[in-house]
Amino acid sequence: MKTNLKKISIASLLALCWAISSPNAEAQSTQSIRGQVLDESSKAPLPGVNVTVISVDPIIGASTDLQGNFRITGVPIGRHTLKISFIGYEDRIIPDVIITAGKEAILNQSISEAVTQLNEVVVSYDRTKDKKETNNEMSLVSTRSFNLDETKKYAGALGDPARMAGNFAGVVPGNDSRNDIIVRGNSPLGVLWQIEGLNAPNPNHFGTLTSTGGPVSIINTNNIDKSDFSTGAFAPQYGNATAAAFDLRLRRGNDSKREYLGQVGFNGFEGGIEGPFVKGKKATYLVNYRYSTLGVFKTLGFSIAGSAVPLYQDLNYKLFFPIGKNGELSIFGLNGNSSVDFLGKDVDTTAVDNLNDPYANTKVNYFNTINGLSYKHKLGANTTANLSLGYTSTGQEFRGDSLSKDQRVEYRNGSASFYTKVFNSHLSINHKINARNSLSGGIFADLTDYSLQNRDFENAGTKEVIFVNSKGQMLLSQAYLQWKHRFGRKVQMVTGVHAQHLDFNNDFYVEPRLAFRYDASPLTSFNLGYGLHSQAQNVYNYFIETQTSVGRQLTNRDMRFTKSHHVVLTADRRIGENTRLKMEPYYQYLFDIPVEQRASSFAMINNGADFAPVDNDSLVNKGTGTNFGVELTLERYFSKGFYYLITGSVFESKYKGSDGVERNTAFNTRYVLNVLAGKEFKVGRKGNVLAINFKVATIGGRYLTPIDLQASGLAGRAVFLDNRAFTERQTPYFRSDLKISYRKEMKSSTLELALDLQNVTNNQNVFNRDYNPGLNKVVTNLQQGFFPVPMVRYTF
Repeated sequence: MKTNLKKISIASLLALCWAISSPNAEAQSTQSIRGQVLDESSKAPLPGVNVTVISVDPIIGASTDLQGNFRITGVPIGRHTLKISFIGYEDRIIPDVIITAGKEAILNQSISEAVTQLNEVVVSYDRTKDKKETNNEMSLVSTRSFNLDETKKYAGALGDPARMAGNFAGVVPGNDSRNDIIVRGNSPLGVLWQIEGLNAPNPNHFGTLTSTGGPVSIINTNNIDKSDFSTGAFAPQYGNATAAAFDLRLRRGNDSKREYLGQVGFNGFEGGIEGPFVKGKKATYLVNYRYSTLGVFKTLGFSIAGSAVPLYQDLNYKLFFPIGKNGELSIFGLNGNSSVDFLGKDVDTTAVDNLNDPYANTKVNYFNTINGLSYKHKLGANTTANLSLGYTSTGQEFRGDSLSKDQRVEYRNGSASFYTKVFNSHLSINHKINARNSLSGGIFADLTDYSLQNRDFENAGTKEVIFVNSKGQMLLSQAYLQWKHRFGRKVQMVTGVHAQHLDFNNDFYVEPRLAFRYDASPLTSFNLGYGLHSQAQNVYNYFIETQTSVGRQLTNRDMRFTKSHHVVLTADRRIGENTRLKMEPYYQYLFDIPVEQRASSFAMINNGADFAPVDNDSLVNKGTGTNFGVELTLERYFSKGFYYLITGSVFESKYKGSDGVERNTAFNTRYVLNVLAGKEFKVGRKGNVLAINFKVATIGGRYLTPIDLQASGLAGRAVFLDNRAFTERQTPYFRSDLKISYRKEMKSSTLELALDLQNVTNNQNVFNRDYNPGLNKVVTNLQQGFFPVPMVRYTF
């Protein structure tokens, strides 16, 4: 496999050299910028706003129409800075906007009404670095916006929002093969995904019901608009999460002309199209389809990964229709399926293999659909309402067969099928009372239809052991109300409440939220946030069956929400024109964590460490946990062809099970440090760019539970020493990535080539330790070694 990948990488480099040296048609020298400007509080479109490109001489620009839309033509190819200004509103400066020949640039922004005090004139706050300003004006702490460029730019991110977020302070990647993220020591299961305002399931290929990540994201980065990522003390809108929240927005298609995209990379072969349904009208479409690269190679007869060939495909789309003068309708979707077979019959039993178990054949299939529509209506000059309706579904099918050690005879080991269908709804209203005060509130209702089955087969497949076998429905209802008040130009406050109710066990909880921001000067700000957050247990764990004297019982049915207090303090300082230094200490206290009734080290706080279902029964909400630490971010925004991002965190993550002993959680690495930087070089006079980006990351070793070798040999499977849970620490993790890319501007099109060299030092990082029954020994499985990922992208 490595040899074939090297051949692919060499071919990519040859293509890159060809692109740099070959003659081509005269490059287009200008392109257009389009977008929409909204009032930040009411979300209503603003007509008459001036949008100018201030990085060219003479300055060029345009004004927004009645729907807040604008288009600026004749913008030179390259990176530019834009200014948005409107009488009575704060100016906004947006730097680092990339203009290419192959696709029009999109810029959707919100601006705030300026606050005046007695005996004062209106003074506009220069929001110079737009990355500090989020889509959700109610998010004052621990929140950062991101866009398409960041998901593409960072080395090792592979165009994946979750992998990109792994570069931010306080975030630790789950492992090299997946995009699960650990935020401030919390389980990846504590992460919320909202897509276009609807709560969404795990948006990843090979993403299990009991995880929030996977090897490949279903989200197509070419569809992403500016989005938010929160790591603590969330705004009242976000509920049923204790770790982090992604608020993902999808962009509209081009409303003036048709544009195309073709892309080939290790993740897949991809094609996209966007444009207006009718030329001259505002209704648009945007569609992208992808099929796995290895699946294409397999179809063509190439054997790259042996039996374990991951097959997947996905379709992302968004349709937009203006409805009258005051309405907008969007229809959107992310749909994917995936499968892979791990066949132990093809594995050398004398070798240690961290991909295939030589004594098992495993076949898994997954599907994930997220589809919805959103209608936004302007009720008045300062009020908008939004109704979103959706249907999401997930499916996971598993079949496992064991192979005997001697004759390699196959017999059934286990099977599982997890299906969910969720009917989603979200009604929200945004109202701006005046320049100082704004209100918003909403209601979520997520009705889940579930069908869950999980069983093992013992005694060579003759004895059936049932863990879960349930069908039914459950309704999770959420409501929130949030108020923002600006005391003046320097101080603002957001306060509100979130409440949620789970119908089938009648669990209900109310969560207050409060945040302040103080702008001590144009260069320095301080933020303080508090939030009480709760999260329902994974649907699977409520229906674990327990054999009792009166039959099989659901002893986990009455588990309550896990809850967490978050406190965050932020000090943010601009250093010069393009550099920012931020320090953020935090403290979290978790309680009502499900633990076993008998004294043990088990706690659901560690669920999500290995992505497999947890089958412990008879759980009670008596566990506790703490996460505390300090995060540091030093960032130079892209300027003069150069940027860097340095993030670090020192933290502790502890918990207490039913035995009352304080232990490390499965996610306590104690520290993480990321250093990223990039430089762009202009090549020739046509706007062509050669870019070099690198990343170096080091993470403290995780704590593991030791394996009892003697007991494992007798049982034929791994048996862990419960009384020594999470006491054995792995070696520290170290990885460096290098990404080389080239962007060539041609007449009305753009060619991009990139080579992402992951783990360039081929460092042998530990993945986990497991018991190998064939060798009767504890083996250490390693994470991904050196791995080149080529990519070619063409837009026209």
